[in-house]
Amino acid sequence: MDFLNPRALRWKIAALTAAACCAVAAVVGFLVHDATRERGLRVGTDRTLTRLIAAEREYERTGKAPADIDVRSRGELPEPLARDLATFAETETGTGTDTDTEAGPPDTGAYATWYDADPPNWFWMWGAVAVADDRFLVVRDDMSTEVRSLQLLDRSIVKSVLAALLFVVPLAALATEPVNRRLRHGARTARRIADGDLDARIGTAGRARDEVTEMASAVDDMAAALQRKLENERRFTADVAHELRTPLMGLVTAAGLLPEDDEAAGLVRDRLRALNALVEDLLEISRLDAGAERARLDPVPLGELVADAVRRTGTDTRVGTVDAEVVETDPRRVERIVVNLVTNAHRHGAAPVEVTVTGARITVRDHGPGFPADLLERGPQRFRTGASERGRGHGLGLTVAQGQSEVLGARLTFTNAPGGGAVATLDLTPHSSAA
Repeated sequence: MDFLNPRALRWKIAALTAAACCAVAAVVGFLVHDATRERGLRVGTDRTLTRLIAAEREYERTGKAPADIDVRSRGELPEPLARDLATFAETETGTGTDTDTEAGPPDTGAYATWYDADPPNWFWMWGAVAVADDRFLVVRDDMSTEVRSLQLLDRSIVKSVLAALLFVVPLAALATEPVNRRLRHGARTARRIADGDLDARIGTAGRARDEVTEMASAVDDMAAALQRKLENERRFTADVAHELRTPLMGLVTAAGLLPEDDEAAGLVRDRLRALNALVEDLLEISRLDAGAERARLDPVPLGELVADAVRRTGTDTRVGTVDAEVVETDPRRVERIVVNLVTNAHRHGAAPVEVTVTGARITVRDHGPGFPADLLERGPQRFRTGASERGRGHGLGLTVAQGQSEVLGARLTFTNAPGGGAVATLDLTPHSSAA
């Protein structure tokens, strides 16, 4: 089912839409996350500095720190705070960053903050201010509220993106359905054209001029051009065959007046027979191409029909039957197919040539080089006989057989036997026979 096909166009568009949504959500989420984190750090820093300033004033007034404020020496300070205070002292005394100069004690009023986000002391904002020689007021402010708020924000963003995808992906798949329907209709029409229905058209009336409409219009134009070309070819073939028929009959009549025992006359009569067969084949192909042929069905014993057709070829061909059936078919067309297949086997294959009737299936096999790969892949083509070593011929015998089998509603297949040789099978079973 196309709807469940993961490689269908609708799901590719839905996947692209989902990827675009995820990319946009990732960028927006990162920006919101970063802005919220920066805001939380500013709030924590301001809160810590406010407590430090209040503690410093209390210490200056009373000589004691508030109960929630630590008084530490330089060695007791966390390393980041000590480093920031030393940097402040170097900047104030003009010593710069010279590592060989030992920084003196910081002046009072030197503030430093540090956000501790590493284990085991996660989510603390530290602050320190120098109040005397080697005496520092130290504040530690809990930042877990801001961190939890940030985590909740991240989870909310992820949930929102997932909820949006649950809505966007099916919507994108449904939104592409009109385009998919038009493409499927175009594909079905193209297959009908390929199967021989040259009147089939996709149709673009009332459609918006988008890429699909342009493709459909191009396919319709191609089908119309192909139809005109094939009709001209059929008309030309039929006209040539008809025009050749009259002078050919005159030549056949004249050849009949030549001496029977003359070698040259025999050669002329042989070539005239070949030319007459070619003209008849061309006329038959033109009728088949035009779709003018209709099968006249009658019940016939298939085994007897095939044996009689093989006998008329005048060739050394083995005929075998296995449970041959009485088949509702057109005996004249079946005989034509069998004669063409047997003649082709003798002309391009090698003895022994065997014809086997099994049920409603006729199999013709030779023991020659087999059918060429091009014929197995594309089927019979007029005026093409495959490799040069396969002998003479115009490539019309198998083409006529294929056309007649289509008129019968039968199935004619061409394969090569595993042990060598060509195998042609005509299947006249009821499910494939003409109505």
